[in-house]
Amino acid sequence: MDAGTVSGAAARANLSKSVVSKRISDLEASLGTALFQRHAGRIIPTESAQELALRLRPALAEMTNAVESAAWGMTGLRGSLAISAPMSFGTTHLSPVIADFARQHPELEIILDYDDRIIDLVRGRFDLAIRVGQLRDSHLIARKLCEDPRVVVASPDYINRRGRPETLEELTDHPCTGYMNVQSTNVWQFVGADGNVIGLPMTSRIIANNGETIRDMAIAGLGVALLPMFIAHDALKAGHLVRIAESLTPTPLPISAVWPPVKPMPLKLRAIVDHLTQVFHRQPYWIAPSP
Repeated sequence: MDAGTVSGAAARANLSKSVVSKRISDLEASLGTALFQRHAGRIIPTESAQELALRLRPALAEMTNAVESAAWGMTGLRGSLAISAPMSFGTTHLSPVIADFARQHPELEIILDYDDRIIDLVRGRFDLAIRVGQLRDSHLIARKLCEDPRVVVASPDYINRRGRPETLEELTDHPCTGYMNVQSTNVWQFVGADGNVIGLPMTSRIIANNGETIRDMAIAGLGVALLPMFIAHDALKAGHLVRIAESLTPTPLPISAVWPPVKPMPLKLRAIVDHLTQVFHRQPYWIAPSP
């Protein structure tokens, strides 16, 4: 079901296609029902297959956890751990943390997938994801790691040419680079004096699907930008960007670890979540004041 094709399933299981096809046929014969419809090289799960998979997944997860629990006491964590994370946060801040975890657990295979798109963890066969921003997948289990402030920035060259906006009204007169992976890319959100959220419509001259690209457009002087501090920190420190509209408070971005509801929680998953929490629950270095 997860692979979508017999050849894909065979590659994952390190078996021949004929063996996988035979096992599917034998299972269908013993159940007395069809599990897949074949079409143009792909296998489409029937309702029976979907119901069977829904009930089997928790049992398989519990069996895997039991095996890992027994092995951990003797050899440490084993098996594989697949993690999805946003590109910018992953390459800049997550990779060193995962590398440290990998050194502590040398028998554990770790798969890292960096992509700014929101990925279905179950379909993608991921154990864990790091999400930046408000969570949308209510069925996932989540642990908040930290909260990252956002800043409004522009390049010194842009400020010299266009002036330094400081108020909500002044900001609307300036072009910006919008972020593609949000529902309202042209609306910036700020926390008002009364604690309510204020939505500010902006004009996006450029729209990008990656935060570092938005940062680079701002450094090039193409407009103002609203950036998480974990992306803006180095550019601010180097003087390539400067903070503007400092009297305004953009809504912060929670950074969370999320995973599918699996009981009992696999030990490898518990270990990585505890590791991430230990590292990020303190004030991360990039939140320190910058020039």
